[in-house]
Amino acid sequence: MPDTPHDTPPPIQEARQWSDGRWTAQVIKNEDDDGWAVAMTLQGEDEPALVGPWTMGRDKKNPKPLDVNAFNTLVKTASEVLRRHEQQLHAQLNKNVTVTFGGERVRVLLAIVPDEEGATATLSAEDALGLELARVAVPPTFKLTVDSALQWAHSGFERPR
Repeated sequence: MPDTPHDTPPPIQEARQWSDGRWTAQVIKNEDDDGWAVAMTLQGEDEPALVGPWTMGRDKKNPKPLDVNAFNTLVKTASEVLRRHEQQLHAQLNKNVTVTFGGERVRVLLAIVPDEEGATATLSAEDALGLELARVAVPPTFKLTVDSALQWAHSGFERPR
């Protein structure tokens, strides 16, 4: 049976480096002072998701060694940092307002899709039941406000200029 390549590196459990193959904790010298820091990096990423202070050992010179409990806490914290970053990015790229138009409540949504070669954006409208009333492409710089949503509705949902 042929060997299958693994994308996940083997686990590491050393005093200053701990890895489960997905996350790596690296204890590093804090260049700003005499202390130590720990960097948590997700597999495949160039930059750490989290860098924070690390506890000194009993000799007050060297860092406290990593252990399973500390590593698990660091993974949980770093994962939460990434989750919050993703939520913030989602909120920046997806906006919505609700307006009353023709006696009906209409929800207008702006969704921006980032792309290295040029972001795109879509403006859409839904009725109170969530049924799509209109959808048009808009520049990613389009500003969705109550006023711009009402103007779009009053135009018959024509593509904004």
